[in-house]
Amino acid sequence: MNEVLRQEKKYLMTVIDGKKLCGRLGSIMMEDQHNGDIGYRIRSLYFDTLNDSDYMDKIDGMELRRKIRLRIYDTNADFAMLEMKQKEGVYQKKRSLLMKKEDAKRLIRCDYSPLLHYSEPFAAECYGLMSRMCYRPKAVVEYRRRAYIARENNIRITLDSNIVATEACFDIFSSQLLQYPVLDPFHAVLEVKYNGFLLSYIKDLVSAANRSELSVSKYCMSRSVGLHNQT
Repeated sequence: MNEVLRQEKKYLMTVIDGKKLCGRLGSIMMEDQHNGDIGYRIRSLYFDTLNDSDYMDKIDGMELRRKIRLRIYDTNADFAMLEMKQKEGVYQKKRSLLMKKEDAKRLIRCDYSPLLHYSEPFAAECYGLMSRMCYRPKAVVEYRRRAYIARENNIRITLDSNIVATEACFDIFSSQLLQYPVLDPFHAVLEVKYNGFLLSYIKDLVSAANRSELSVSKYCMSRSVGLHNQT
């Protein structure tokens, strides 16, 4: 089980400004080894309660809130990451559990019993919470990410573009999901994540970019679009 505690800020910016910023970040930070020429794909299945309490807690700005998701980086992967993100004041705590593909697929079908076969206490916590609160799959969100890293204060800056989602099929291992756009293709989401404080030379670089701070997550944006499409 992996655990991370850090601050996070999110911004909306144009793809053009994002590409310019990535060029500058690449000169002062390390590129994620998976970036390649166009970044790497992330696909996440978000779970929520029957009455969408996690979604509503975020929309209502609750101080303490959580998100539970199953994440992959390749549809041919033989594993998935079960992750829980919890907002605690200014900090975000993220815990992760590496799961075998066949166990992840059972979670997608709302069978949470495979979690009982993992020795990590986090697995038992997720089983109890997801069973007791009747968590169900709600939305699959996918995007392309470029990431930059600075070892000082565990700083990580990411730019997410081509954000799409679906609520029609929850099989994140499928290569044929029918997805709708969450953002127009001309915009991207910049995320700045760090421990303690953001180094001044990185802060100045990010502040110089033309962007506006976001108060909602990609999960909430996707659900809002999906609920709007149903009306």
